[in-house]
Amino acid sequence: MTDLRHYDVIVSPAITEKSTMASEQNQVVFNVAKKATKPEIKAAIEALFSVKVTAVNTLVRKGKVKRFRGTVGRQSDVKKAVVTLADGHSIDVATGL
Repeated sequence: MTDLRHYDVIVSPAITEKSTMASEQNQVVFNVAKKATKPEIKAAIEALFSVKVTAVNTLVRKGKVKRFRGTVGRQSDVKKAVVTLADGHSIDVATGL
């Protein structure tokens, strides 16, 4: 039985060109909750996907100011986690949870 709090930590997989390149180094990129810590992220990934995590690196992408039809809007900040998996472990992010 997985803890339901793990689903609050991990928001979604980040599927970009850069994250696809990182998958060759056994890394997976996830969008995570703003207040999530590295130990929480590690525990959530290991519990939800049944893999061994060796490292978690986090970054916060600051929100940009964008215009839509002349109206100024602001994108929200996004916290991402680059999760390095142990050799022999993998996560297929295309299938989802």
